[in-house]
Amino acid sequence: MPTLEVTPRDLSPYRAGNTGIEYVHRFESGKPGPHVMVNGLTHGNEFCGMVAVCHLLDSGVRPRIGTLTLSFANVAAYESFDPQRPYESRQITHNLNRIWSPAWLDGAEDSVELRRARQMRPAVAAADHILDIHSTTYDVVPFWVYPGFERNAVVARALPHPEVHLVMPSGLGSGTPLTQHGVHGRADGSGAALVVECGAHFKRASAHLATEVALDFLGHFGIIERSVAPAALPPRRFELLRTHVIQNESFALVRPLIGFESFAKGELIATDGSLEIRAPCDDCTIFMPARRAIVGREGVYLTRPMN
Repeated sequence: MPTLEVTPRDLSPYRAGNTGIEYVHRFESGKPGPHVMVNGLTHGNEFCGMVAVCHLLDSGVRPRIGTLTLSFANVAAYESFDPQRPYESRQITHNLNRIWSPAWLDGAEDSVELRRARQMRPAVAAADHILDIHSTTYDVVPFWVYPGFERNAVVARALPHPEVHLVMPSGLGSGTPLTQHGVHGRADGSGAALVVECGAHFKRASAHLATEVALDFLGHFGIIERSVAPAALPPRRFELLRTHVIQNESFALVRPLIGFESFAKGELIATDGSLEIRAPCDDCTIFMPARRAIVGREGVYLTRPMN
């Protein structure tokens, strides 16, 4: 059972918003500039994003140029949080970070997450630049995750933290995340859309980093006055090669893994029924191994170092 250094707070004061979409707040400067969105709680138990967005709202941050949108996404899952089952409030039915394709959003299926994505769709589509704040099951170093477009890499490299980048040249491979919705998923797009994984769920340090990254992101685009120092070291970059989605309840890693472990080419990483998941290259580095086997969810991300 993880230690809950950060716990939920009542978000009802933010419910009305000012956009006609619950929990979505938009502030316009009246001056030319980009439209930047900072989003938290795409997953209901990833409290660092909640802390960061609450900080921006509570401290009265307003754009000096352009437009700022601040949002809480899966509040329904967040409100289902049970400290005795802290991982279960990630979602109600669907992973809200895998359903941002026309097939899902325009389809006939219904769920809490699909209704919420359809509500938020205009707000996401309107943003030029998006920061989507997340955290991880295991206590690993924070990292960026972004589609492999140079416009995303430019922004990630310009910010001091995190220093690890997970680059997706061919997308995620297990659905369409918020940061690949619409124009943000196209090579001819013009705006940056990044996920920041701020560290372990429920840790105070993750919430602190989320807030600092959000402020740096806004400072980078000139939305607020903030001096953003460049990264002290070159980034450690990893290319996503494959996302393995669990097919059987018997899915099992070869040993307890938390992420960032490396495997030699051909080395066994996990089994999934009769399927063996082996390293496709030397120095194959894994990200986000599953805490437990849930059919249809990601079991492990296979990457290779790009540096």
